[in-house]
Amino acid sequence: MCAPHAPCLLPVAPGLMAPSGVLMVGVALILRDLVQRRLGLSWSVIAIAVGAVFSALFAAPSLVVASTVAFAVSETADLLIYTPLQRRNFVVAAFLSGIGSVCVDSMAFLMLAFGNLDLLSGQVVGKAWMIILALPLLQWLRKRDRMMGMEPA
Repeated sequence: MCAPHAPCLLPVAPGLMAPSGVLMVGVALILRDLVQRRLGLSWSVIAIAVGAVFSALFAAPSLVVASTVAFAVSETADLLIYTPLQRRNFVVAAFLSGIGSVCVDSMAFLMLAFGNLDLLSGQVVGKAWMIILALPLLQWLRKRDRMMGMEPA
């Protein structure tokens, strides 16, 4: 549902709505982990910088600072959580770093954009759904890599 001059909302749980953009944030966090797994830490840091620039270029003018800062901070949090855990268990590392950075992203964005955390629950749940939905794919990738003898970067 889209109200005039407001973000489009979608249900993320019974009685809980969130802006539709939260789904892409959950996907972006998993994709950052995959970039680091395949290409290494340096490329992951470059991807965060490029993503922050894109966030600044494509965000609504009123939300540029909130969007850019939230992206950069949450992706960095994801990197800091994921990096030490990835070698032990890729899927668990992606899940934990995703959930941690979802909370950081939601709090940073809401405080910078609106000065409150009123929509925090919907933001976190919507992003978490995307991370949870990606877990079977990550599990499959891990098994495929092992079968092919591939090591993470």
